Amino acid sequence: MNRPTTLTLGPISRPKLSRDGRTMVVSIPISFRRQGGRKRVVTPATAEAWPPSKPQLDNTLIKAVVRAHRWRHMLESNLFSSVRELARAEKINESYLCRVLRLTLLAPRITEAILNGLQPDGLELAQLLKSIPAEWDQQEMLLPPKVIRRA
Repeated sequence: MNRPTTLTLGPISRPKLSRDGRTMVVSIPISFRRQGGRKRVVTPATAEAWPPSKPQLDNTLIKAVVRAHRWRHMLESNLFSSVRELARAEKINESYLCRVLRLTLLAPRITEAILNGLQPDGLELAQLLKSIPAEWDQQEMLLPPKVIRRA
């Protein structure tokens, strides 16, 4: 049976600058605890909480989602009578326009995650353009649970 081991590192101190001014040493009080083969970093109770990682906006995904909704609106408001006519007006391939239009069928939570930069690492436009299930529950299985916040 593994017994938890604790390794505590250094006291809090001010950053120290080297003589040549090129290196700075910063001491951060943390402790490592090993429990069952897992390592955890535990900050002192008095330390401020780390801010969550900043959202990583994927401009390609955002642009595609926005375009899809714009094109859908143009079709629904009868500005263009067909997808073919819209594709000609936008000077793009008709099949590409149809694939992008499918992004309007994404679950609202997925669309929100993309627009907020909370999509999972590795989710790319090419994946979404290939095929996506029609049911929102099945679509949401594509994303990690922490990204999709259930109401």
